[in-house]
Amino acid sequence: MGIIAALYGVLCYVVFLASFVYAVCFLGNFLVPKTIDSGASSTAPTALIIDLLLLGLFAVQHSVMARPGFKAVWTRIVPTSVERSTYVLISSLLLALICWKWQAIPAPVWEISSPVLRAAVYALFALGWLILLLSTFLINHFDLFGLRQVYLRMQGIEYTPVRFVERAFYRFVRHPLYLGFVIAFWATPRMSVGHLVFSIATTGYIFVGIFLEERDLMKHHADYAAYRDRVPMLFPTGVKRGSGPG
Repeated sequence: MGIIAALYGVLCYVVFLASFVYAVCFLGNFLVPKTIDSGASSTAPTALIIDLLLLGLFAVQHSVMARPGFKAVWTRIVPTSVERSTYVLISSLLLALICWKWQAIPAPVWEISSPVLRAAVYALFALGWLILLLSTFLINHFDLFGLRQVYLRMQGIEYTPVRFVERAFYRFVRHPLYLGFVIAFWATPRMSVGHLVFSIATTGYIFVGIFLEERDLMKHHADYAAYRDRVPMLFPTGVKRGSGPG
């Protein structure tokens, strides 16, 4: 069973990588056949409803499946070793569904014509994704995406949660991963109405997700309150002196 769990975990991770890379290109409007501003679209009101339903479906799944109460019930059905991989798989498939069924609303909100400024905005777009990616490794990329869990299962080692260590980005903001998303979602030389809807909805969901996540962290980590009081949430505004979790 350990080998099967490991193969399943790797498959889920490959699906995540494929959907993630496509989503980056989808938002950046390059390399892929269908982007956030291309492809067939409905009338603006219909497109808006479809797009919000797609984003809402992803948000509900992402939040509900991440809650400890749901996990306690879910792991009675799904083995604990593949719980995270299954979460990653479903999230990745829903992300792919958004890219597939997204209805473009291409009317421009702003458009930067200067080649220098366009290059600067694309650099900011890339920086956002880089911050996001590096942040996953700072907290343990392989645990976050379920690979560590299935590896330990294959080795017959009991899973233990990764201990948080305050370092690098996490010394300046509590959620650098989400900060990377926000930068990437808004850094575009051409903001269409559809892209604006995506950016507003996903940024709003990020703040909801942070609220839910921090509520759980406060319950399960006694020292998180001190870390939260000392380190800003998303934007570095100065860090108070003191010791954080880990």
